[in-house]
Amino acid sequence: MLKTPVIVLNVKTYAEATSKKAIELACLMDTIANETGASMAIAVQATDIFQCAEKVTIPVFAEHIDPIMPGSHTGWTLPEAVKAAGAVGTLINHSEHRLLMADIDSCITRAKELHLDHIVCTNNVATSKAAAVFSPNFVAVEPPELIGGDISVTTADPDIVSDSVKAVKAINGQVRVLCGAGVKNGRDVAKSIELGADGVLLASGIVKAKDKKQVIHDLVSGL
Repeated sequence: MLKTPVIVLNVKTYAEATSKKAIELACLMDTIANETGASMAIAVQATDIFQCAEKVTIPVFAEHIDPIMPGSHTGWTLPEAVKAAGAVGTLINHSEHRLLMADIDSCITRAKELHLDHIVCTNNVATSKAAAVFSPNFVAVEPPELIGGDISVTTADPDIVSDSVKAVKAINGQVRVLCGAGVKNGRDVAKSIELGADGVLLASGIVKAKDKKQVIHDLVSGL
């Protein structure tokens, strides 16, 4: 399982973090993690998992897996395939790739079967509480309306972070909680930890930054 507190970067399908640029960003994070001792992980597109995992020591995650077994599932993402490519974990149910609750349960089960670390994304306290029932490694609460914005969830809606932490821990004290949406700097990271979270999940705050190195160092300062 990821060492906490942790910064998890989801590169989505941004052009700034696809193919060679994904490798460059993963290597930059790896260098900073090794220099500072900070815990960081990167979730990349399925096509970039192998290349990134070959180059870095930080955990590489898949952005998604499907609740399937090997077989006739053309175009789906097989959990065994992302693990074989070098992923050590996966995101599940990101707001941009939502799943039915039954499928979330199945994806968590498949991840556990393969010893893949897993982060279940949720959009509110109620969903965070529901996800905790399945005992995932992590729940990451991200209000969709704040994703990609300039205002962090820790500023716009701090209660959703602290209340999600309380709700999740009431169900299963072993489940760890991340928060995301609008996270941009070290202050946001520090505030998330102050609210009870075990770290942050972010995307554009790093991927879209002009000076990615400076931004990552700033984020790490919040740990």
